Amino acid sequence: MTLPTEQKVNLSAELPHARPFLKWAGGKSQLLPALLERAPESIDTYYEPFLGGGALFFALMANPALTPRRAVLNDLNHELLTTYTVVRDQLDELFERLEPLAVSYLECDEEARATYYYSIRDEQWDTPIKIAARLIFLNKTCFNGLYRVNQKGRFNVPHGRYKKPNILDRLNLQAVSQALQNTELTTVDFGDCCLEAEPGDFVYLDPPFHPLSDTSSFTAYTDSDFGHEDQLRLKWLIDEMRERDIPVMLSNSPHEWVVGAYEASRYLVERIPARRAINSKADRRGAIDELLVTSVYPRRGAISLDS
Repeated sequence: MTLPTEQKVNLSAELPHARPFLKWAGGKSQLLPALLERAPESIDTYYEPFLGGGALFFALMANPALTPRRAVLNDLNHELLTTYTVVRDQLDELFERLEPLAVSYLECDEEARATYYYSIRDEQWDTPIKIAARLIFLNKTCFNGLYRVNQKGRFNVPHGRYKKPNILDRLNLQAVSQALQNTELTTVDFGDCCLEAEPGDFVYLDPPFHPLSDTSSFTAYTDSDFGHEDQLRLKWLIDEMRERDIPVMLSNSPHEWVVGAYEASRYLVERIPARRAINSKADRRGAIDELLVTSVYPRRGAISLDS
C-alpha cells in the first residue's frame, strides 16, 4: 500500500486555507464566528500563550483582511511546540518519517492496528522529526483525539479504532507550514510570552479551564496542573494588559469565581453556547456554555469565515 505522493512543499503555491492539523481538547473551531467578531479591527502582532490546536490563529491567517503582521505562539507542551516547529521548518523530513507510520498502520487489520499503535505509543522518540511524526500519528489514531499524560509524563491514551484516519494530510500540512512562516514559537510561562505586547497587538488566552466542579477536570494536558493560583496570575496579567490598552480576549469556563472576577473589573463578560467535543465519557460531550471575556477596544464586527 502507498499513500498519494506530491511534490515537495512550495510555499508560493496556491494551497487551501490552513486549519488545525491536530484535534485538541478545548479546540475553538465551532466558536470561530464569535471569536472573530470580537477580534480587534487591526492586529500588528498576535499573541496566543496557550496555543493547543490554534483554531483562531489559523482563522486569522486564512483571511487577508484579518491576518496579523506576525504572531507569537506559545504552549508549555513541549511535544506540541516541537511538532509546530517541525511543520514550519522541516516539513519534507516530517513527510518522510510520517508516511511509513501511516502506511504500516493502514495496512493492518483491526487487531494488528491496536498492536502497532501501542508499540508506537510506548516508544520514546528523541529527535524533533520523530517527536512530531509520533505526535501526529498518535493524535490521528488514539481514542477521541485526546492528549493525556500520566504522572510520569507518558502519553497514555488508548487506541481509537477509526476505519480510515487521515494520518498524513499533505495539503493541509503544507498550508499550515506556510501559515507558520512568520511566527515565533515558544515554550515559556504565559506571562513571559506576552512581555513585549503593545497596544496595537492582540492577545488571546485560552488556558486550561477552571473546573466547574471538583471532579470535572478531565485530563492532564502537561505534567503540570493549572490551578487556582495560575488563574489568579492570569487575571492579574489581563488586568495589567488592559491598563496598557492592549486588546485582550479570554476563554474560560463559566465558573462563578471566574464570572465574578471579571464582571467586577470593567470587562465585557459573555456566555457563548458551545459543545464539548472531547471527553473520556460520551455523555459529557454535550452542550455547555463557555465564558468569553474581552477588554474594550475597536472590534471588527460580524464577518464571514470565507471572506
